[in-house]
Amino acid sequence: MTALFSRPGVTVSEENATLLVSGDVDVTLAADLAASGVKWLKQTELTTISLDFSRVEKASSVAISVLFEWLRICRRRGIQVQAILLSAPLRRLASLAELDALIEQPATTLAV
Repeated sequence: MTALFSRPGVTVSEENATLLVSGDVDVTLAADLAASGVKWLKQTELTTISLDFSRVEKASSVAISVLFEWLRICRRRGIQVQAILLSAPLRRLASLAELDALIEQPATTLAV
């Protein structure tokens, strides 16, 4: 596991072609947290990755915003997103925003 970002209460790391977010993502950390993933995505030579937010226990539109920023970079770089994993609170928020298809089948949805 490689730590990419660490602040009290939240971390971003890379492990086995997966960007992992742990902790409560709030607005004060969003830009730095997103930037850490963007930097890694711009440097990686991987062509397929997963995004794991399953350890984010607080539903937050900020976490969803970080996810979208990373998805934009993946799309620009031609990196296929194999899976998006969300915690139950984030899954409920994503469902309210009608993002179910994107979360369940990112490769198919992003290919459109």
